[in-house]
Amino acid sequence: MSNQRVWFVTGASKGIGFEITKAILQSGDKVAATVRSRSGLLSDSLGHHPNLVVVQLDVTAEEQVIQGVSRAIDAFGRIDVLVNNAGYGLLAATEEASDTEVRKQYDTNVFGLLNVTRAVLPYMRSQKSGHIINISSLFGYGATTPGFGLYGSTKYAVEGISEGLALELKPLGIHVTAAAPGFFRTEFASSESYVSSKKILTDYEATVGYVRGIINQINGTQPGDPAKLADLIIKVANSNNPPLHLPVGPDAVEAFKKNFRKVEQDVAEWEELSNSTDHLKHDILSVKN
Repeated sequence: MSNQRVWFVTGASKGIGFEITKAILQSGDKVAATVRSRSGLLSDSLGHHPNLVVVQLDVTAEEQVIQGVSRAIDAFGRIDVLVNNAGYGLLAATEEASDTEVRKQYDTNVFGLLNVTRAVLPYMRSQKSGHIINISSLFGYGATTPGFGLYGSTKYAVEGISEGLALELKPLGIHVTAAAPGFFRTEFASSESYVSSKKILTDYEATVGYVRGIINQINGTQPGDPAKLADLIIKVANSNNPPLHLPVGPDAVEAFKKNFRKVEQDVAEWEELSNSTDHLKHDILSVKN
């Protein structure tokens, strides 16, 4: 295929990453898909597809990331689309989470994303083309569920990083999209996928404790279809004018809109006082005199 592209997808062993990888292969494109362990399982699941290279790496280990990206380049010669999907959820009240637990969350969801982005960008810059798709979350634009505020803060960071990248990379012909899924029927709500803080405080029983009690019941009943999400990611990558911010799913769209309304309300309510904080002109004149 003359228009065949090469993708690099992190966190491809299950969930959204797996569905995106499968959709890429079905579209006829090539993909280097990363997993942290048991690389043979992904290859087996996708029928040892000739357009698939499975790369074993941990996104928090920068040298592994550099070597993994190099392997993809050796196999396919280029990288056209990067999907930063690797990440996990931390379920904890802010006070409950230890320094170690929070840093590990940021190491994967934020600094790991940056490791991969830095490793891929030299190749995209040399091509003067490319598309970086960062998987964010509806929590990245609104803390809608108690206990996922710290996880959401990592996704706020992803949104901010994406905005900065978009400004820097536009003159170089490289697009950036932050795709923020709502609740999709993946393993995210499974106890095998998210991490709960070791410390549990009874004062948060009515909020975070409630979520701890029902999250496993939510698993498998989420409204979003991961295969449809993957198809949308393919469409976004095919677009000549892709969005910078893309909420995915009705719940994510509503979370974005609700947050924007709240911010607009706060700005309007405090606008007069906020605008009163500049140095007054007569003060400047009095100093000169």
